[in-house]
Amino acid sequence: MKIAIVKLSALGDIVHAMIVIQFIKMQDQKIQIDWVVEERFAGLLDNHPDIKNIHKVNIQKSKNQKSIFLLINELRSIRKFGPYDIVIDMQGLIKSALVSRLIPSPITIGFDRFSIRENMASFFYNKKFQCDYCENVIKRNIALISFALDSKVSSQATMQKLPFLYSSQKHLNVILSHLKKNIVLIPGASYQAKRYPMEKFIDLTKNLDANFIIIWGNKNEEVIANEIKNQAANINVNVSEALSLDALISLINKVDLVIGPDTGPTHIAWALNVPSITLFGPTPGLRNTYITKINKVIESDSKVNPRKINKNDYSIKNISVDEVVKMSESLLYKNK
Repeated sequence: MKIAIVKLSALGDIVHAMIVIQFIKMQDQKIQIDWVVEERFAGLLDNHPDIKNIHKVNIQKSKNQKSIFLLINELRSIRKFGPYDIVIDMQGLIKSALVSRLIPSPITIGFDRFSIRENMASFFYNKKFQCDYCENVIKRNIALISFALDSKVSSQATMQKLPFLYSSQKHLNVILSHLKKNIVLIPGASYQAKRYPMEKFIDLTKNLDANFIIIWGNKNEEVIANEIKNQAANINVNVSEALSLDALISLINKVDLVIGPDTGPTHIAWALNVPSITLFGPTPGLRNTYITKINKVIESDSKVNPRKINKNDYSIKNISVDEVVKMSESLLYKNK
């Protein structure tokens, strides 16, 4: 059997979807898994031993340049993928549904119109699955694959998942300590309301005895990272170099704890079975990550509607540094 999974973006969403690969292989090792993804996120998939082919698309480039001709050419190129026995759209957006439908296959599977934000996407599928949109995203992904393959994955199997991100990087130009615990701090996120305040990250570095590595994804985040380092006045606070996705996976796999908001690099820790604390303000914690003994969440007191995210909800700033410190110490010294 040949399966094509369509999950184009974004970083954290792709991470949450990739857990299904191991459960597909548990069903039948002979199943071929190919993946369709936006080119800029392909580094998440590049080294995975159970993905046969990675099909890279540039739909976002067409959108950014507002070129209908680029988009048409991109969609035409998708027709060369396949044929497949099953195509599964794990994203549930109109763009991903269109991509899924263009891939030659007798069966195109996705969520029904009651289970996704862009309900028009469901019209592109000839086999549909219903699952509450507000349900945990990892549970949704596993349920969709289980439906597609007529299989079952227990909650225990999910809790006992194997790490599922891989890196080719063996040596990193990042300062790691052999004497102190190593903690990655993530000040960036896709929009301001999701970001934990810089001042609170500075306080964290002063209240935890550890070696800190601050990572960043763009110039603005790099400025914030350096400001945290400068104001921390701590020789054990370091700013990373620019990291590829391959290098990012390698770094997170080597540290003792990751602290950050609801963003892709924080979710990479969960995928690698590395301890993490995800800080939630305007987005739903119980939906957007999977809590384990070593992967914890701290949510603000905001009431969040998963179907209508309020990007002006800055309640993440109300999460106390003391609470983060206490949870960090618990993870660093009780789960090792």
